[in-house]
Amino acid sequence: MLRLPAVAGQFYPANPKELSAQVEKYTKEEAAQAKVKVRACLVPHAGYIYSGGVAGAVLARIVLPKKILLLGVRHYPRGEPLAILSEGAWRTPLGDVAIDSALATELKKNCSALREDSVAHSREHSLEVELPFLQVLSGRFSFVPVAVGTLNFQDLRATGEGIARALEKTAEEVLMVTSSDMNHYEDDETTRAKDAKAIECMLRLDASGLYETCRDEKISMCGLGPAIAMLTAMNQLGVAKAKLVRYATSGDVNGNREEVVGYAGMTFG
Repeated sequence: MLRLPAVAGQFYPANPKELSAQVEKYTKEEAAQAKVKVRACLVPHAGYIYSGGVAGAVLARIVLPKKILLLGVRHYPRGEPLAILSEGAWRTPLGDVAIDSALATELKKNCSALREDSVAHSREHSLEVELPFLQVLSGRFSFVPVAVGTLNFQDLRATGEGIARALEKTAEEVLMVTSSDMNHYEDDETTRAKDAKAIECMLRLDASGLYETCRDEKISMCGLGPAIAMLTAMNQLGVAKAKLVRYATSGDVNGNREEVVGYAGMTFG
């Protein structure tokens, strides 16, 4: 299966030269720094004009292995609640990226709730927008796409535990790239205050705390499910260090402070 771009020309440029130039612009500031090894990261997935600087700051400063597990949210109601693709490739304006079938098979063995499903991925942007960054920064790599469309905590925890088991069995290094925006469509002050509470939970690698905080404080973090699975996996793998690399809101770009979306870039490991 070849999955074609769904949001090229909308969330990011459809022209390859323009796209490469935009990614380089958003990663230039961090490119000269020494790269650090991490097990996972959290990056936003809005249009590049809004969140590209946050995503670029994270991805440009970490070592990118040749295998990526890309965990994103399923924004639309169609498809399985935990959807994986195990074969084929995804196309962006910069070329095709192969799905890592061996890693996908290992993940399905250890995560019983994962279901093969192209429908959940067909129009979803949360995974697609990360690929051009990885293509420019890493070059040749393979990946496994997983779209998360559930907020059932037990299912998310079980999935995170299964991911950890699969990664423990994989000889090569695998980076978990977790895709999420933060609070949506409240004023800038409120969004920053709410997001600070969610970020504090992630800095503690506290999956249940993040779930409860977002629920109780009504924080509309769209990638809450992927983040819970990722934090669970990190705990299982013994990761104890997390860092906030950059935070911004859409108001920093367009000047509208009345209705913003928050963007956090973080590393784990």
